[in-house]
Amino acid sequence: MRPLRIAIVAGEESGDQLGAELLAALRAQYDGELEIAGVGGALMRNEGLNSLFPLSDIAVMGFSAVLAQLPKIIRLAYRLIDHIVAFKPDILVIIDSPDFTHPVARRVRRKLPKLPVIDYVSPSVWAWRSGRARKMTRYIDHVLGILPFEPDAYKRLAGPACTYVGHPLVDKIAAIKAQIIQAAPQKTACAKRLLVMPGSRTSEVTRLLGPFGEAVSALKDTLPDLQVEIPAVAHLKQHIQQETSNWVIQPQIVSGEEAKFEAFAKADAALVASGTATLELALWGIPMAVGYKLDPIAKRLKWLGNVSSIVLPNLILEENIVPEFIDEDCSGLAMSDAILPLLQQNQDYTAQIEAFKKLQNLCSVAPHSPADRAAQLVLEYAPPQSNGV
Repeated sequence: MRPLRIAIVAGEESGDQLGAELLAALRAQYDGELEIAGVGGALMRNEGLNSLFPLSDIAVMGFSAVLAQLPKIIRLAYRLIDHIVAFKPDILVIIDSPDFTHPVARRVRRKLPKLPVIDYVSPSVWAWRSGRARKMTRYIDHVLGILPFEPDAYKRLAGPACTYVGHPLVDKIAAIKAQIIQAAPQKTACAKRLLVMPGSRTSEVTRLLGPFGEAVSALKDTLPDLQVEIPAVAHLKQHIQQETSNWVIQPQIVSGEEAKFEAFAKADAALVASGTATLELALWGIPMAVGYKLDPIAKRLKWLGNVSSIVLPNLILEENIVPEFIDEDCSGLAMSDAILPLLQQNQDYTAQIEAFKKLQNLCSVAPHSPADRAAQLVLEYAPPQSNGV
């Protein structure tokens, strides 16, 4: 009996993390031998993948950067397609990065029409360009969703089968929070601490630091002892220092994941850009307000959206419990009015805390981990002639 062959493709570093955890879970659950081919980063290589080319060759961020590298990316994509077809896998798993992984999956499926294809991390079909869901049925057999509302969304949109496997942040946040709380003394009553998180890209940070600074100014009038901390990605730390040098409250700027979560442990509330950080904060249990300013291209595409909120916790809870301020509404005064009650821990604070407890339950797949659940579903597509099943 030959080994089970799995082709796996990740398009960026976050996918490399998911892919490594999935490969480890597959090896733990599968009794036979696995052969792995495809593309991933250092973490997936540690789990036995001999990546066809470095992940950094395709993990390009930003429209202009992608455009400059497009001929190279297309060339590598076709090379990867030929590599997967020659490998003759039993299963193909694509991970996130739909602008790269989905075209690869479509073309592989044309050449290997009976190959099961599994998509780990759904594209945001529930938010915009919902017609993609139906088109995915031509080349995707199963979607492994990381948001609990995604299976219902795929049914509504006539897309492929979708199973919620759990969000990887759930277990991660719970473990880090327990570790930090155990190591550090309990928070004592002192000046209020506001966490400010303006995003991880230069463009969004530049757009948001102005109104975020105005909100901090307005809050100082009521809370003169307010302390502000900004967790920054390393390459933006200096930029943020320059942009906040004239704030009425000089923020403490930290970088690195450990420092970020230590800041979480001390925070009373947060002012945050829309994105994954909102889910991190909600899973930790930190009340927040969200501000965001769209770039000019995204503004023109707003009519393509079909969701009631851009905040992940709101979408999961199906309730707009977290106030959000977008574009023209993203003003310092409006955001400070939303943040002040949270810092004063009134009924708005309590409502968010209670809602976030509900969200933690909705996102959990205990006693399984997301990687274990994902591996179980992948192995359901293993052919019966493979050993170890």
